[in-house]
Amino acid sequence: MSIETKLAIAVSEAILKLYGQKVSLTQIQLSKTKKEFEGHLTLVVFPFLKISKKNPEQTAQEIGAYLQENEPAIAAFNVIKGFLNLVIDAKVWINLLQTVADDDKFGITTADDNSPLVMIEYSSPNTNKPLHLGHVRNNLLGYSLSEILKANGNRVIKTNIVNDRGIHICKSMLAWKKYGNGETPANSGMKGDHLVGKYYVVFDKEYKAQIKELVAAGQTEEEAKKNAPLMLEAQEMLRQWEANDAEVVEMWRMMNGWVYEGFDTTYKKLGVDFDKIYYESETYIEGKNKVLEGLANSVLYQKEDSSVWADLTGEGLDHKLLLRGDGTSVYMTQDIGTAKLRYDDYPINKMVYVVGNEQNYHFQVLAILLDKLGFEWGKELVHFSYGMVELPEGKMKSREGTVVDADDLVEEMVTTARETSQELGKLDNCTTEEGEKIAYTVGMGALKYFILKVDPRKNMTFNPKESIDFNGNTGPFIQYTHARICSVLRKAEEQGIQVDQAINKDLTLSEKEQNLIQLIAEYKNVVKEAGKEYSPALIANYIYDLVKEYNQFYHDHSILREENEALRHFRLVLSKNVAKIIKSGMGLLGIDVPERM
Repeated sequence: MSIETKLAIAVSEAILKLYGQKVSLTQIQLSKTKKEFEGHLTLVVFPFLKISKKNPEQTAQEIGAYLQENEPAIAAFNVIKGFLNLVIDAKVWINLLQTVADDDKFGITTADDNSPLVMIEYSSPNTNKPLHLGHVRNNLLGYSLSEILKANGNRVIKTNIVNDRGIHICKSMLAWKKYGNGETPANSGMKGDHLVGKYYVVFDKEYKAQIKELVAAGQTEEEAKKNAPLMLEAQEMLRQWEANDAEVVEMWRMMNGWVYEGFDTTYKKLGVDFDKIYYESETYIEGKNKVLEGLANSVLYQKEDSSVWADLTGEGLDHKLLLRGDGTSVYMTQDIGTAKLRYDDYPINKMVYVVGNEQNYHFQVLAILLDKLGFEWGKELVHFSYGMVELPEGKMKSREGTVVDADDLVEEMVTTARETSQELGKLDNCTTEEGEKIAYTVGMGALKYFILKVDPRKNMTFNPKESIDFNGNTGPFIQYTHARICSVLRKAEEQGIQVDQAINKDLTLSEKEQNLIQLIAEYKNVVKEAGKEYSPALIANYIYDLVKEYNQFYHDHSILREENEALRHFRLVLSKNVAKIIKSGMGLLGIDVPERM
């Protein structure tokens, strides 16, 4: 039982004894005491004034006096207007630390065979370009969310849907065919996804040149865009692909193969993975069949031009096109097909889509359609809607080749981490191999933490230089603190000091030590809240607060030089469990923490 629950029960008993009326635990609001006041937990007494028939100060005073007399956990109290600040006895904090120390997976709930099965879709790349900074935020959020939901006792399937068909890939294919001279990843030394992305940019450059020529010849810009020979060729290539033309399909397979090899390398660098990958070239046919089934069951309707629609006016929306008159599908149809294949493959209880906030309306419609088409989890699907990520210079445009490539970004982060670590002397006692490992760990930790500490619903600006700072709310600051604690524990071991024995219960603790234990104990609730709110940022900022509190403790208190053996042991156990929570929390963000730096 948590200290908050224990005290809520005690407060409920106090109100019954003092005022003769029972209150539910949900009416009792306990929160962390503000730093400017003495105490650990604060009770808001305003909800009980009708019962006490007394003013706020008197009511708080009476409840506080009762608790101090009847609840051993309460050492003292003070009243500030209608707020009762409760000071928890040191023994309670020591027992709480012992509880945390005895639980290797404190704060983590393990799933079993009966736990809910949650599928999380993230990444969702197109095969005409390499992954960029926007994909980085998507992948890091998706992976972290998967880990957080696992930590809340769910079984999780991580999935990806690859947009491997359509006009975008035909543009790259056509440009490669016309201007590539047989260039391949093998003979160019270029990563496959970069090579295909290069020809997507080439297509756009040549296409714009053709538009300019047609406009100069008297066409409007709109006419020129439609009539440009390159666009007409790309559209013809798409028709050939849909007709299963052997040569076009072979080229499509070859170039997509290059891209997948490139994607796999980037995913490995980012430390993300998937349990199952779906491809739109396979799912869109399933979608068409599901839509036709909905039409046969009168869930959907057909217009005179043979196009198939959903009437969503009853849900306060409009009419939604699902199949064009020529039988070709739209994005919504593909999502329905993907949902069907997933539902056939797994007994999903909940589906979470990690997709940017520009698609909010799309997923509002998809939820209604899936429900209408008979998917049990349709109406309850979660669109994990996140904001855009930009650089200080502004927005990125892939067709103009101005995006920040994910591989380049990772390389820059590792290089900057190496240089910064060397300047600060963090690598002085490391071998070259150890130094490279630390540079990678710090660089990736900086990237991931900087992105994940921001509320996912907000747009953000990513600044690589700011992210690699060994002070402040950054990944390297947290990683360095973990390494510092590991160093203290190593020195204790070298001195023959055991850190895994029971803690002396009769110690007098400083305010800083009590606050640190209180913060450690909050980890369990933070993990739950992060799962409920779908927010890795809650974990990130909690870990920063914990690290900041520990560093103040470390500055103010001796550990290995403490002469009182019981107190020294307590501080080592405290340090060890701070490191345990740091490692666990950062793990939920997909971030490694080194033991040496």
